[in-house]
Amino acid sequence: MALRHFDHVRPASLEEASRLAEARGGSAAFVAGGTDLLGILKDRVHLRYPELLVDLKGIPGLDRIEAGEGGARIGALATLADLAASPIVRRSYPLLAEAARAAASPQLRNMGTIGGNICQEPRCWYYRNPENRFPCLRKGGGKCNAIEGENRFHSIFGAARLGMPSCRAGCPGNVEIPLYLSKLRALDMEGAARILLDGNPMPAVTGRVCPHFCERSCNKAEEGEAVSVRAVERALGDFILEHAALLMPPPERETGESVAIVGSGPAGLAAAFYLRRSGHAVTVFERLPKAGGMLAFAIPAYRLPKDIVERLVESYEAMGIAFELGSEVGAGELSLASLRRRFDRVFLSTGSWGGRTISIPGQELLASGLDFLIDIQEGRREAPGRKVLVIGGGNVAVDVAISALRLGAQDVTMACLEARDIMPAFPEDLAQALEEGVKLLPSWGPLAVIQDGEGVGGMELVRCSSVFDAEGRFRPSFDPDKTRRVEADRIFLAIGQQAELGYAADSVKIERGLIAASKDDQSTSFEGLYAGGDATTGPASVVEALAAGRRAAQAIDAALLPGKARTGAERPSEALHEIRAEALTLSKRVFIPALQAQFRSIEAEDTPTLARDEVEREARRCIDCGCVAVNASDLAPALVALDATMRTTRRSLSAEDFFAAKPLSATALEAGELVTEIELPPPAPGGRFAFRKFRARNSIDFPILSVAAAFVLEGGRVTEARMAFGAAAPLPMRARAVEEFLIGRALDEESAAGAASIAARGAFPLERNAYKVQVLSALVRKAILGLS
Repeated sequence: MALRHFDHVRPASLEEASRLAEARGGSAAFVAGGTDLLGILKDRVHLRYPELLVDLKGIPGLDRIEAGEGGARIGALATLADLAASPIVRRSYPLLAEAARAAASPQLRNMGTIGGNICQEPRCWYYRNPENRFPCLRKGGGKCNAIEGENRFHSIFGAARLGMPSCRAGCPGNVEIPLYLSKLRALDMEGAARILLDGNPMPAVTGRVCPHFCERSCNKAEEGEAVSVRAVERALGDFILEHAALLMPPPERETGESVAIVGSGPAGLAAAFYLRRSGHAVTVFERLPKAGGMLAFAIPAYRLPKDIVERLVESYEAMGIAFELGSEVGAGELSLASLRRRFDRVFLSTGSWGGRTISIPGQELLASGLDFLIDIQEGRREAPGRKVLVIGGGNVAVDVAISALRLGAQDVTMACLEARDIMPAFPEDLAQALEEGVKLLPSWGPLAVIQDGEGVGGMELVRCSSVFDAEGRFRPSFDPDKTRRVEADRIFLAIGQQAELGYAADSVKIERGLIAASKDDQSTSFEGLYAGGDATTGPASVVEALAAGRRAAQAIDAALLPGKARTGAERPSEALHEIRAEALTLSKRVFIPALQAQFRSIEAEDTPTLARDEVEREARRCIDCGCVAVNASDLAPALVALDATMRTTRRSLSAEDFFAAKPLSATALEAGELVTEIELPPPAPGGRFAFRKFRARNSIDFPILSVAAAFVLEGGRVTEARMAFGAAAPLPMRARAVEEFLIGRALDEESAAGAASIAARGAFPLERNAYKVQVLSALVRKAILGLS
């Protein structure tokens, strides 16, 4: 393929190079030797092609190799050939000279630079596939194709947890699902709970009512059944409520800042939780007599028991969150302006409580589906009628229909404008309605109420030929020649809710009946005022609302405490995690028994919470998607073994910290950051060095495996040891267990055999690369015997 057009500049200094790259944002790339980058550009490996190539080869002073009292300093633009031939390196650091000599062919060594070798991108076939046909984890995709695909040259020591696995990407809250499942596999329920709370402050709720977008995205479902994340989340959420004092304590320190939350639905509660956890004083204003919003008043108890919401609110109160119930903002002296004066920040999350109506003959005889659900939650449980018709195809309509049946209605029908495959209700909820006997009439709209005396006798429906126009706007069209009648003595209208925003109309911008708020931080047009949840989006899922509340809390916290170090969901995780063979086999998801339809009630839950052993078993089904592409730099393990220091335009890093698996990178370098030089410590007396590399044939320059060793011997025994493996994992690995084993030992055949056995002890080979374990053992043995 031909290269696309790009601008090319040759700056005179590193400062100029960084400045030019930063001016172009993410559309610039650095080039030195060019042997790796140009191939990536030619094959169009990346989704975004650089507009600017910043050529570093003309910058003076970056190709030096100098010795000094402190060791040696090597410029980033020194070539591999220079490194292999340097008397300084060959005399004092023969390990590094050998690693450079083993890289590539003579022609490539003459062009390739040290900086280019250590910064090269992963060599994975999927990563480098032309035209980006496999958008893997490192490039913004949701899975590592190599885990179950072509993995002959990939990691034998686990995967790097990076990027956004499909389950996490599918979750509106971006909850760290793989990470908390890994804690469950380690039997660390408390650790899993803490990770879950970082992204979801009410898992006992979402574990019951979430549409589990994560499961729809689960890579396990491609060949089998998705991990039952929602069921696991429910069990973990119940555990959190049982241990609320431990897991949701009051903050250790108060910030002295205050925030008002208007509305106590999922968005408001989520914002309150995270703000209080940060130490702010939080007061929630709720116009209803109980906190919880739709969670407390609209979701049927068979889906979400009332005590779950009550216990959640109680745990928030124990954290120090204040609830002012029966306080309607906009009524009396409690205005939005007064709240803004009293509090440092205000978050609006008043939901969508206003019912939508339709203009047809007899509309005054229609009942509100939402009011029906609220009445049930408040204890009014009489049968709504003998024959019930529900107009609407969303989740509220489904809940109304099922609730009507469970309260004694003999015949319940749902009619909606949408065709069956585009009905807005969650598919599993629709399936449940059909299972329980609800009749479905998709693609039918209300035409007129049929009156029976002064009451309802039914409804005449008209065929809906389309719901949206060519531009995707809601504009139903009907076929007047196709009508039908449905008998009913009660008709519920459940066609959606709308926000009631009279209290905010003078303070924030309202667009199409919703508060206009930024999708990034939930800020509004009014300084210090934020909004989220249904009041900004219209009716949505609980998890989408709580995600908005968390975003708002993070933005408010950052505004109130701009210098604060952020913790929580962005916590660093372990560098590598195991790949388990059992997770790669076909398996059934956990069986969750449900009550038979005839035994279900309006009050009791239909399904139980998983037992602890079931939770752990389901967690073991998770693949724990990570990247298994290896770090293929020949110099990387040598620099780790030599305890090199990497100097950049911004900082100094140890070689171990420098080589980090990241999206689109195999180093810890940030955007615009450049390696300037490598500093090597002075060689210790009695030093011994070895480098061993295995590759299929010399024309393939990248290693299938390599071993670098730097030891110090006194009296024939090891006193200091550093060993690193290359191309064995997504980052060069310190062989710490081998190092500890060899201290105090002679480098003989017995020690070499023992070290070789230990080196392979923690391996997690994939389906096609188990041979690498044997190769590694052999290389370790040869390297140690070569040191003697």
